[in-house]
Amino acid sequence: MFATDPLARHYARLALDARHMARVKPELRLFFCLPFAHSEDMADQELSVRLNAGLGQPWLAHAEGHRDIIRRFGRFPHRNPGLGRITTAEESAYLARGGFQG
Repeated sequence: MFATDPLARHYARLALDARHMARVKPELRLFFCLPFAHSEDMADQELSVRLNAGLGQPWLAHAEGHRDIIRRFGRFPHRNPGLGRITTAEESAYLARGGFQG
């Protein structure tokens, strides 16, 4: 499911560098941001927050929430089963309390 995420970020960066985000209707601009919001890389998360700041709410809050998960865990805990990763006790507690499920 996540195998093409690096490719999505590659093309999103090219589109941003070419300033395509500013050329589309405002309701479509979110799609330039999503590849970074879905990344488990902190630099991508920071970029996502900066991009979503230009979109306003609720998108900024959504991006900040994703960034905060990566800041806390270094990954999205809800992805662990699908990626064959061991879920830590802290991640398990977070998910059990209703933390972001994807």
